[in-house]
Amino acid sequence: MDYLLAYVTEPLGFPFMQRAIIAAVATGVVCAILSCFLVLKGWSLMGDAISHAVLPGIILAYIAGLPIIIGAFGSGIFCALATGYIKDHCRVKEDTVMGIVFSGMFALGLVLFSRIDTDQHLSHILFGNVLGITPAELRQVLLIAGAVSLIILLKRRDLMLYCFDPAQARVLGLSVKTLHYGLLCLLALTIVAALQAVGVILVIAMLISPGITASLLARRFDRMLLVAALVSVFSCVSGTLISFYIDGATGPCIVIIQAMLFVVAQIYRIARRKTRPSGVIA
Repeated sequence: MDYLLAYVTEPLGFPFMQRAIIAAVATGVVCAILSCFLVLKGWSLMGDAISHAVLPGIILAYIAGLPIIIGAFGSGIFCALATGYIKDHCRVKEDTVMGIVFSGMFALGLVLFSRIDTDQHLSHILFGNVLGITPAELRQVLLIAGAVSLIILLKRRDLMLYCFDPAQARVLGLSVKTLHYGLLCLLALTIVAALQAVGVILVIAMLISPGITASLLARRFDRMLLVAALVSVFSCVSGTLISFYIDGATGPCIVIIQAMLFVVAQIYRIARRKTRPSGVIA
């Protein structure tokens, strides 16, 4: 028991580990909360599209001397709006449009990165570098994560109804368009907050895995939010500690833990179904 306690507390003696765990948990919680709505809405590919599309915005913001958060957020919103415009004016399906837009913008970002002279390492952008997060970056992550989490929790009933049944939301007098673009803005902000922790490539896993895992274990949406947050917090803390001891990349370690928890939840659900009496709905 003492060994296990030392295993957890020893890394916390380093300031960079304290900042890393706080940042990982903050981004993990907001990603978990939002992931429940993305799973309900069926927007997994939208999260993937926006997460890849922020790369050219990051590069352009660096060139212009602007904060990276501005470029990433602007690029993400542009991707979402471009996807909606093309879908409305073409006969191409939405998932196909998103695939074209995000792959094109991601490729543009890689070309821009290869043409500029920068001290930023590409792997830090693609896979995150939460162990190297600075106090200023930590404050930025906490501010974004806190604001997005608060907005989602305050408007969760409206967002839940919109994700589950937009037609019913419109009948009840809710502005579906406002909820649509509001959710896209929250998604873009969440991706910006998570970039430092897991990077452009792996942020989609943090936006999907907790919600999918929670959907296997919870039957009510409020409980689903709680389970998703707990899954994400456990993954972020354990993944950060494991990366410290094995000297590995933190983002991938967090995502691997989340994938393992999903597998465990799926096995538990299958086993529970087999043990239920026949005729009882799981």
